Amino acid sequence: MTLALASCMRNEGVFLLEWLAHHMGLGFGRIIVVTNACTDGSDTLLDRLAARGIVTHIVQAVPPGAAPQDAGMDHVLRFCRERGLSHVLHIDSDEFLLLEGTLADLMARTAGADVVPIPWRMFGDSGVTDWTPGDLVTERNTRAEPAPEPGVTKFKCLFRVASFARATDHNPLDPTVPDPVVMTPDGAALSNASLYQARSSRFRPQDIACATQRARLHHYAVRSEDVFLMKNDRGDGQGKTGGGKYHVGSKWHRTANRNDVVDHRMAPHLPALHDRLAALRADAETARLERACQHWFTLRRNAVLTAATRRRWTKGATA
Repeated sequence: MTLALASCMRNEGVFLLEWLAHHMGLGFGRIIVVTNACTDGSDTLLDRLAARGIVTHIVQAVPPGAAPQDAGMDHVLRFCRERGLSHVLHIDSDEFLLLEGTLADLMARTAGADVVPIPWRMFGDSGVTDWTPGDLVTERNTRAEPAPEPGVTKFKCLFRVASFARATDHNPLDPTVPDPVVMTPDGAALSNASLYQARSSRFRPQDIACATQRARLHHYAVRSEDVFLMKNDRGDGQGKTGGGKYHVGSKWHRTANRNDVVDHRMAPHLPALHDRLAALRADAETARLERACQHWFTLRRNAVLTAATRRRWTKGATA
């Protein structure tokens, strides 16, 4: 088995190397990043990383009316099939996989599964209003919801490529095998009904699906207030516009910005993460391109997030 990690990104250069270094340490055989219409220089940074053999970078032109993430998954699955990659996990740049044990342990526990749904755990902004480029998400954002919540928590899926014709951002669809097997990361059986729905991000029985202990996705959807608001400028991965999803105080902001308890489970991984980051930045061109992304972020934030814009993007704020 060859496990690939895939992500669809746009203008995430300020966070890219940390996300990459963390998941390199987990041992994925291939890391694939699909980008579209980047303006922050992250596509050039990814090209440099690809030239170093660290990632596979796919640049896509999103078809009119299509969702960038769904179109990106078409590219990912095509690449996996052409290269004979057996399994893939698609996550976003604000999602970090935390494992008990190794990827090999996970695959051994779920050897018969076509799909392994991994639950989100929401991490909030920890009171950070303005992000400092160069800070680490896994080091700074340490406050979270107490635990995944049945009926609320969503999942991302590690799945067998040959068992499905296509996939959305959350889970595979159009099974090519009869009665695909779904297991939690702990190896417990789950229903496969959601795989036959047009779009679903939850699995049943929900209490069993959320109770898994050996794999979680730390979801840093609100890394800081300014980064959250800048998603209005970047655009939605599903191609949605308007609706105020990325406004402070919106339903999604309240759902995602959980600061209930302190969680330091990423702390033991930080020394190795710092070492991998140093190795990535030891290449002068990689370091230069990352600094360019950080500079772009600061300039763009200052231009977009004026006092008036922050008020407009804050629910209930007065003009």
